[in-house]
Amino acid sequence: MTSAQLPPLVDAAWLQDHLGDPGLVVIDSTTHLPIPEDGPYTPESGALAYAAEHIPGALFADLLTDFADPSDPQPWTAADHQRFAAAAGALGIGDGATVVIYSQHDVFWATRLWWQLRLEGFDDAVVLDGGLPAWKNAGGELTDAVSTPTPRAFVGDRRPGLIRSTAQVAAALDDPGVLLVNVLDEPTYRGEVNTYARNGHIPGSINFPVAGLLDPETGTLRPVEELRVEFERAGLLDDGRTVVTYCGGGIAATGVAWALALAGRDDVGVYDGSLTAWTADPELPLVTGSSPR
Repeated sequence: MTSAQLPPLVDAAWLQDHLGDPGLVVIDSTTHLPIPEDGPYTPESGALAYAAEHIPGALFADLLTDFADPSDPQPWTAADHQRFAAAAGALGIGDGATVVIYSQHDVFWATRLWWQLRLEGFDDAVVLDGGLPAWKNAGGELTDAVSTPTPRAFVGDRRPGLIRSTAQVAAALDDPGVLLVNVLDEPTYRGEVNTYARNGHIPGSINFPVAGLLDPETGTLRPVEELRVEFERAGLLDDGRTVVTYCGGGIAATGVAWALALAGRDDVGVYDGSLTAWTADPELPLVTGSSPR
């Protein structure tokens, strides 16, 4: 298979037809994030879930360890290029590979790895629409057999425009050319939920809940043409501003960046630390209330 044959989004039927193709690398990026109704969350590796069942031939990417910065106090902060390249290459991601990423429940763990690959200069990767539930619904085979990867050299150049630090977001608060997008649910955006160290959202940011991207019955992405209309209405496409998405810890934010890329805008930045990092600093401003858009 060549990268030219890889569609921007693949479904279970496509993967069933291509499973086993030369150069195809299937990655399970499952991570668990039990979120209480009120209070902090604690992430957990999806390694045990992967070991119990996964798509035949799939390999496991641990976003909490191998693909994260071990020196950062925030969980799953993006690893530096060298660490990422070593982890990706060990899984067979590199020159000559095409990558399909899925998660066993929340698709946004798959979009997180998709975004990290793009951040580090690798474009031949797509997300399995609907993840493992869609695979099961399509009658896809499952296994608990762990495959052995064929390592590749991962070569790519980091795209710094696709990531933002807390300092960069703070410096751009008064920049009319930057549009900050909070992708969390409306109550959290408005400051009504005690999930983070402080409640509220970054001043000037609009609310575009990531959950609205998905069909609530199937968990698959809604038609891109429908989403494009909503993106345009929110000012996220072709209005001359730089778009930066954020959420709680940099996971859901990649979902909106992914959907925007499918709609034709692939230059969206992601605030990696998001509210976990922002609310930890009492000097950084927060506001409450409804979205200004």
